[in-house]
Amino acid sequence: MDIKLPAYFKYTVILLGLFLLLHFLQTFSPVLIPLCFAGLFALLLLPMTRGLEKRLPRAISIVVSLVVVIIILGLLIWFLSHQISNFSSELSEINSKLSLLLAKFQTFLFERFGIKPTNKSEFMQKALGNVTQTGTAFLGSTISLTTGALTVLSLIPIYVFCMLYYRDHLRQFMFQFITRDRREPLMETVDNIQRVVQGYLSGLLIVILVVSVLNSVGLMIMGVEYAIFFGVMAAILTVIPYIGILIGALFPALFVLVNTGSAAQMLIVIGIFAFVQFLEGNFITPYVVGSKVSINPFAAIVALILGGEIWGAPGMILSIPIIAILKVIFDAYEPLQPFGFLLNDVKSGQEENRFIKRLKSRRNQLKGPE
Repeated sequence: MDIKLPAYFKYTVILLGLFLLLHFLQTFSPVLIPLCFAGLFALLLLPMTRGLEKRLPRAISIVVSLVVVIIILGLLIWFLSHQISNFSSELSEINSKLSLLLAKFQTFLFERFGIKPTNKSEFMQKALGNVTQTGTAFLGSTISLTTGALTVLSLIPIYVFCMLYYRDHLRQFMFQFITRDRREPLMETVDNIQRVVQGYLSGLLIVILVVSVLNSVGLMIMGVEYAIFFGVMAAILTVIPYIGILIGALFPALFVLVNTGSAAQMLIVIGIFAFVQFLEGNFITPYVVGSKVSINPFAAIVALILGGEIWGAPGMILSIPIIAILKVIFDAYEPLQPFGFLLNDVKSGQEENRFIKRLKSRRNQLKGPE
């Protein structure tokens, strides 16, 4: 005999489950964060590992794939840390230039509008803060975070190796929960999720690489110092819809303004980033990533905020890939397809138009001939 529960009771249970899930994610974050990063790296390395396994044993293939990725990431981290170190050595000079630029701006306001300049030291402390102290504190926290994360990062390659080496065993583990007649549809769904997520993640990395080159070339043509550093950082931030390009263009634009004192040069830098963002959103990403996984900007921004609240900076990094994986799962499981539709990025109102047409057609069928 089926027991029908009231709707309010079911919703209460769902809310309680979400609360317990958030508590679980925050409590076990030291374990879950490395596992999530390892899962993403395992998905990215799976095609390379499968290719090497045709000639080498599985264990050696996985080790070779890990070594290649570690070398690439090590070179990238070394380059960014070297650029940050060089940039931090100029903070005192940037601070003095910023003070001079502020003095000129106050003089301009006084001459044109009669606004008396405030005390420069007080204004700098309150409005801008001490750039040198801020940069030093940032570097200190970065070094502290890096030192504390070394132990966690050392676990990720081990997790990746185990996930790739025992992937067949993990599939057999899933079979233990379902009957034989449902195993084939399950494996088809798992393969589809794996294929789509691999395409999305690899495509996202290609987009970041292409945007990094375009940003850096544009800044190099202008003769901006640390052009590659600013270009790479802005490309990484483009995963944040709309807001990412603003943040990515802000730092090089302010750097150019402080060094040259020219608002025109600053606007040119902003224009370069805006043009690259236009190419990325309309040509690069649709061509490289395609329509396999398309997340609307609102859902991506909410995911970033939630990821930051739950797991901090690692949560923000993981939020976009995780929401992409969830969308694939929602689309594959019929009861959850409305949530997949909610996360989907709508292009030119085509989805709404089709949905409205279906509603009108159904309404006309219900009315029948007059």
